[in-house]
Amino acid sequence: MTTLHEPTVTTTPAELSVWPASTTEPRPGDLAVGGVPLAEVADRFGTPVYVLDETEVRERCRTYRHVFPEAEVLYAAKAFLCRAMVHWTEEEGLGLDVCSAGELELAVTTGFPPERIVLHGNAKSPGDLETALRLGVGRIVIDSPSEIARLAAAVGPEGHQKVMVRVVPGISAGGHDKIRTGTEDQKFGLSIRDGYAQHAITRILDQPQLELTGLHCHLGSQIISVKPYLAAVRRMVGLMARLHEQHGLVLSELDLGGGHGIAYRPGEEALDLTMLASKVCDELTGACAAAGIPVPRLIIEPGRAIAGPAGIALYHVLAVKRTGDHIFVAVDGGMSDNPRPALYGVRYAPRLIGRPSAAPLARVTVVGRHCEAGDVLATDVELPDDVRPGDLLAVPVAGAYHLSMASGYNLVGRPPVAAVCAGRARLLVRRESLDDIRSRDVGL
Repeated sequence: MTTLHEPTVTTTPAELSVWPASTTEPRPGDLAVGGVPLAEVADRFGTPVYVLDETEVRERCRTYRHVFPEAEVLYAAKAFLCRAMVHWTEEEGLGLDVCSAGELELAVTTGFPPERIVLHGNAKSPGDLETALRLGVGRIVIDSPSEIARLAAAVGPEGHQKVMVRVVPGISAGGHDKIRTGTEDQKFGLSIRDGYAQHAITRILDQPQLELTGLHCHLGSQIISVKPYLAAVRRMVGLMARLHEQHGLVLSELDLGGGHGIAYRPGEEALDLTMLASKVCDELTGACAAAGIPVPRLIIEPGRAIAGPAGIALYHVLAVKRTGDHIFVAVDGGMSDNPRPALYGVRYAPRLIGRPSAAPLARVTVVGRHCEAGDVLATDVELPDDVRPGDLLAVPVAGAYHLSMASGYNLVGRPPVAAVCAGRARLLVRRESLDDIRSRDVGL
């Protein structure tokens, strides 16, 4: 008698190229990350759930320290922050950049040294500044002229605070109009071209309690070319040279921000960090030599490039609907836990996990559970044609700007975060419950 076996399809290395390095396929159709089967994570913590590979986070921190050995590397907390993330980045030797009193308080109360934290923001509230001064934040990045007097007054005549100035270099770079921040037509920073940056710097120099340590710029996000960073170096060094000529000012720091692009789907390009580090450092050294000024210490601020590829989002399929030529696969999450496809048109590569399938692949659209036509997680992606309710879908590269941008739309609680490492899963952030939601509603 001949035994017929269901054919199985093995996963190729290319298909796992956007997954954490620890990802394995112990059985056909079943993926494990950090030694933990993802189906077990879903069973234990429910879905939707974010899974974060601790080893991947740490390795990406170490990569930055390795390729930028002389630079100060600050993790951009806005990408994703929790107490464990604060702890990991501190242990790996990174600083932090934060955008609010909330991010700052969480970091400092976790034990992160405040002097290694930089506070950003185009519209810092009085509470943000008060918290920063109270906790002893290392540097505050001035983003508008009105902040100068407000900050000087808050510091007081006997106080002292290190500051930087965010400069608009007039360079267009980034993966989408809404995440390009180096041009003149957006809300961040002070323009070199219009002279606002130079005017603000002059005003800061008149405030003895404010110590200007350097200049800052951030070109945008999802940048995959080195060229915009080299152009930014030249323009920022040019401004530094003019400040040295006019004021005798020697600035010790140059912050080029982050925005380092990553791949969300197999085959997509990512920024080459080794090339970035080599060319930026060479450009900085050469530009400063030509201008006759000392080379400032370089600062960079990766966020997505550290957290993004370390995260996976898990969902259960609730419904499959065939409408004309379209197949809609609806899951138990959506734009409340990942608004990025609706905001930026981001494209992901979800896959079926937890069971093998020999069915042919079909083009489907993965949609969420919310009352919104734009609640789409992945358009025109390939999943097995036998996908059905109860199946488990995994979305890689879900570690950045998912929980940090999650909302309370339709009063659906935000998902939990579980960390995996060395065969063990543990809860980092619990699921937002209906009791949490009810407790905030305090009146009739």
